[in-house]
Amino acid sequence: MSDPRNAAHNKKVKHDHEHQPHGPSEVPAAPPETAPTPVTPEAAQVDLEKSVAVLSKLKEMEFHSRANIETLAGLTLTIADELKQKEFSDPMGELYSAQAGFETKIAALIELYSAKCESLKQAA
Repeated sequence: MSDPRNAAHNKKVKHDHEHQPHGPSEVPAAPPETAPTPVTPEAAQVDLEKSVAVLSKLKEMEFHSRANIETLAGLTLTIADELKQKEFSDPMGELYSAQAGFETKIAALIELYSAKCESLKQAA
């Protein structure tokens, strides 16, 4: 006995084949390109305000990142020199490197985002 799903599939394939055009197939036309919608002054002002808030948060994160780097440096000295816990020197060094990498990346992002905010100011 055959599976009823196979029969249903065969029926659908036959139906689709019967209803397909037999001439040269037409390629559907690409949708017309739409021009970017103009930004209203109010929308530009809202975008600027939100972007400035984002920039402020990024700068706050950078500030805390610098504080973390200073704290990690102090802790590294305490662990290695005062406590003589050399087994923790490498993990602390890895944390310091990771935080320094974050500091570098966020500083670059702030520079780029500041330029974006400047362009939004000019548009507003």
